[in-house]
Amino acid sequence: MKTPSRQWPTDKVTALRLGQRLVAEVRASGPGRRALVEIRPDVTEADTEARDQGWKRADQARTFTLRHWDYDADRLDGFDYDLGAVLVKAATATGEPELAAILETWHLDPDQFVYPWQTDDPA
Repeated sequence: MKTPSRQWPTDKVTALRLGQRLVAEVRASGPGRRALVEIRPDVTEADTEARDQGWKRADQARTFTLRHWDYDADRLDGFDYDLGAVLVKAATATGEPELAAILETWHLDPDQFVYPWQTDDPA
């Protein structure tokens, strides 16, 4: 197994600080399944105010929600992607150090994460 680097690529850590969701494809539970882990930065009132003013607010102390989903591979392309989906595990991280600790516990490397549009992520 690859040893986690724990170092975020600059573009990805910047994306997280700006509130951009990231996704990694991981090993699924079996044949005919696909699994994805998402990191969703929580949106605060300050983020909403910044968006209303036409900009994005960077925050190194964001709270993140992580979810590991296992999907029926045949449903990922349709509107019913949630049918048969299983939430494998979920966690909340307050700040980047806690996010790094959860990723280490889950045996995930920051390099695995990409932007949602670079994956088959249905959400």
